[in-house]
This record gives sequence, C-alpha cells and structure tokens, in this order.
Amino acid sequence: MAEIIQRDGTWAFDGGTIRVTPGLHRSVPLFRQTYGEISVPLEAVSDVVYEPERKRGRLRMRLREGADPLLQATGGRLPDPADPYRLTVDADRGGVAEYVAEEIRQALLLDRIPKEPTTSYLLPGPPVPVSVRSSDGTVSFDGTQLRIDWADSSDRVKRATGPRIIALGDLVQVEWLPNSGFEDGFLRFVTPETVFSKLPPERDPYTLDLWGSVRRDLLTALVATAVTARLPHPSTRTGVGDGGDRRRAVAPGQADHHDVLLRRLRELGELHRDGVLTDEEFAMTKAAVLRGFG
Repeated sequence: MAEIIQRDGTWAFDGGTIRVTPGLHRSVPLFRQTYGEISVPLEAVSDVVYEPERKRGRLRMRLREGADPLLQATGGRLPDPADPYRLTVDADRGGVAEYVAEEIRQALLLDRIPKEPTTSYLLPGPPVPVSVRSSDGTVSFDGTQLRIDWADSSDRVKRATGPRIIALGDLVQVEWLPNSGFEDGFLRFVTPETVFSKLPPERDPYTLDLWGSVRRDLLTALVATAVTARLPHPSTRTGVGDGGDRRRAVAPGQADHHDVLLRRLRELGELHRDGVLTDEEFAMTKAAVLRGFG
C-alpha cells in the first residue's frame, strides 16, 4: 500500500486501484467534497507525476482519454483547485509524494497498461439521482430523464415555457462551461432538435445560464457528468473534435433543421400573442432563431 495523507486529501494505491479521497478542510472546494471519493482503476491511468515547488508541490494523475465521464463532460475546464486528480502536497512530504507516484508508474509498466484512448468509460461518474440548484434554476437527473425548474430570476422566455423535461434517449450530448466569475458559464442539453440552436444561454430553454455563485454553479458539473456517463461513449459517435475533449454530434439534414426553427418561431409567436413576451423580447429572440437559417 502506497499512501499519502494531506490537508487537501488522501491518495491510497493498493496495486490495482487508486483511491482518491477529498480532504475535509474548508480550503477544499465544495465540488470535490460533494463529488466524494473516487476509485480509479489502474487501467484508466495514463501517468502520475509529482511537481515539486518551493512551498508546496502537486501530485497530478493523468487519465486515458475516454476513461472518465467527468473529464469528458468538463473538457478539462475544471479549475485546478476543484480537480480531483490533483493533490496539493506540503514541501516536507515531497518524498512520500514521489514514492506514491513511482509506485503507480511501476505498476503501469508491469501491467502493460496502454496509453491509447479507451472505448468505454472505466469510471462510473456520480450516482443518481442528483439535483443541483444553480443561479438559473434547479436541474435534476434520475438516470432516465432530466428536469429543469427555472428560478424567479430566469429569463421570462424560459419561465414562460415552464419546467423543461428531457428524456435521456432524446439527448445527443451535454455541453458545459464553468462560471469563472468574470464570464458566465452554461450547462446545455443538446437534442437532435436543438443541435443548431443559436439562442444565447440566458434565453435557451435547454440551457442553464451560470452567472451567480461560482462555488455553487460549479456543482452543475455533477449533473453534466452523470448524464455523460449514461450517454453512448464518444468512441461510438462520429464527429469533429471541439476543444480537444468535446465532440459535436452529427447534424440532422438541413430540411429537418429548418422544420425545427419554424416550430420554434411558431412557439415564440404564440408567447408574443399571449402577452408573455414584450415586443422587444420577441424581436430579439426571433432574430436569434432566424440566424440559424444561415
């Protein structure tokens, strides 16, 4: 057993699995504490390195592409402190950290673990049901369907459409971008009908606009990961890479695309006639939809 215990968390390696446990100190981000302990099978690991620094060093675990739904869903966009595969190490424990890294590297060699991408997820992702309250509303996932309940502060267009319920079988992929505090983030659920959507996150009824508490909004990655883990593995889909880790779905035909946009325009027209949308709101949203015909 190779183990290192730090305020930031604990890594324990038994020869076949690396158990990553977040620390309980208040400095440990809420996301890592909520995600909880992760058992990483050796076959999911590409490499482990220790990066020493003057005051504190870091252990970093690199996983094989396609092995982890968390990395697939977040596309490497998790802030460093929230990354569960990164452990801050006190300078006087650098020797222990290097020993743990070396033990894992030796096991990778002895077991001849390949570095090539995997064809299935080797980690399960977070358990379901999972529910997260964000700045734009509450999103829940029970393993078979998603539900979005909009907040009072959500855009009128979203609140007018009511709760959004999406079956897992209707999803193509999930797109997630964190709220950095300087720029808004989003959690978008892509279906065959919305793959061409040009609506901004604040007006898209299939998207949570993340603009509030960075600490709280980061938890939406839990839902993104839980859904991603239950969608077809990216190795089974055809698409063009986006940002290295995210892949775009194959687009439906142009005729289908136009039908979707026309239906959306009819829905907007009904909301406008019913007085839900003001003239200005209708004009802005209609213009966004019309851009999709280009």
